[in-house]
Amino acid sequence: MAAKQTEPVTIISLRKLSQAAPEPQQKETKTFTVEDAVETIGFGRFHIALFLIMGSTGVVEAMEIMLIAVVSPVIRCEWQLENWQVAFVTTMVFFGYMVSSILFGLLADRYGRWKILLLSFLWGAYFSLLTSFSPSYIWFVFLRTMVGCGVSGHAQGLIIKTEFLPTKYRGYMLPLSQVFWLAGSLLIISMASVVIPTIGWRWLIRIASIPGIILIMAFKFIPESARFNVSTGNTQAALDTLESIAKMNRSVMPEGRLVEPILEKRGRFADLLESKYLRTTLQIWIIWLGISFAYYGVILASAELLERDLVCGSKSESEPEVVENMGDAEEGRSPCYCHMFAPSDYRTMIISTLGEIALNPLNILGINFLGRRLSLSITMGCTALFFLLLNICTSSAGLIGFLFMLRALVAANFNTIYIYTAEVYPTPMRALGMGTSGSLCRIGAMVAPFISQVLMSASFLGALCLFSSVCVVCAISAFTLPIETKGRALQQIK
Repeated sequence: MAAKQTEPVTIISLRKLSQAAPEPQQKETKTFTVEDAVETIGFGRFHIALFLIMGSTGVVEAMEIMLIAVVSPVIRCEWQLENWQVAFVTTMVFFGYMVSSILFGLLADRYGRWKILLLSFLWGAYFSLLTSFSPSYIWFVFLRTMVGCGVSGHAQGLIIKTEFLPTKYRGYMLPLSQVFWLAGSLLIISMASVVIPTIGWRWLIRIASIPGIILIMAFKFIPESARFNVSTGNTQAALDTLESIAKMNRSVMPEGRLVEPILEKRGRFADLLESKYLRTTLQIWIIWLGISFAYYGVILASAELLERDLVCGSKSESEPEVVENMGDAEEGRSPCYCHMFAPSDYRTMIISTLGEIALNPLNILGINFLGRRLSLSITMGCTALFFLLLNICTSSAGLIGFLFMLRALVAANFNTIYIYTAEVYPTPMRALGMGTSGSLCRIGAMVAPFISQVLMSASFLGALCLFSSVCVVCAISAFTLPIETKGRALQQIK
């Protein structure tokens, strides 16, 4: 009987507990972050449009940078320039890039990626058109420097892509953007082979400005980064953007309310040098400087090898024409060597440029399976080796083969370091991290012309050894980077 009396008490107790349990659950509200939304929405039609529009910024940038390589022989003849004057043009373009890159990075972290991208394209297109009317060498240098300032803002297109892509797709879609750089390089070389011999280099510059102007009109289809909007407290704009992407992708949003911390301090240079990121930042700067030095060294060396026949067995179809400076014919003055590119020279440049896509499949596999650090250290080591192989006395076909592989390797290096830099820094300092890296990168690009176009003429082996040594330093720096970003979500807070 005693046992029977205790049963109702136990039942009543359990009922009281069951009635009280749901109360706290009713008060809970689900929340999600931008990262959750991006991963839930997944990859779809919006990302394809994003890839095509933002990727096309690489077409415009490649055309503006490669333009110097194809125009150099023409302006050398027209204005009777010496080696250092030709090299100085490229150096000043990258000087403008270096100065503006940090500024655009600071502004993009404070005022938005989309606004700075639009501003940089308007700036670049305007001064590029003005370049075609340059009355003298000095004006040409100044206006191309202004173009370099504008081109430095194009990196915001990569940041917008990175911030909208789901984690598992970044390692595949970002390297594929190399296709757009390749397209721009091939387009400007092909145009030069037709336009320069017929209507001249000034019309080449005018025609090359058209893609950038068209692309400006396509920017209206791409929204501001949702990650940037939430970092500034503009949560509603970020939510509207994410809902629009979900609708376009025919996907769904996460349940709940979008919540992210508001970051008052954004785009501060001191953040890059905090203890958490100090070593990473310094090593990234070394790598960017070295990769740029090697990349533009290869591009300019290709043109120089063809123009001046510096490698045995690689004679081109046309002989150089010596043009004396009639205004100052004093004995001992160095003549200007005019060597206009022959059709075979343009073909060689096109073939070597195609190398930029040759290793892309292997680069994608390396990035996603070996990781960013190991993949970069391997390709940098191979770049150092192939620079030394250029010293081998070979035929024209052998030279093309070496240049082909070098272009493939330096392009893979750029692919990897672009992805790593965009992934390693958090949202409040991502654009600044890319901007400062791009700025250091241009120091390497500024030095490269004097090695490829001046030192190489005096000491071919010495120039190759210098390029190779820098690549070895970069390989070691890449291997010892403290953070691996493969499979790592983008950081929203520091």
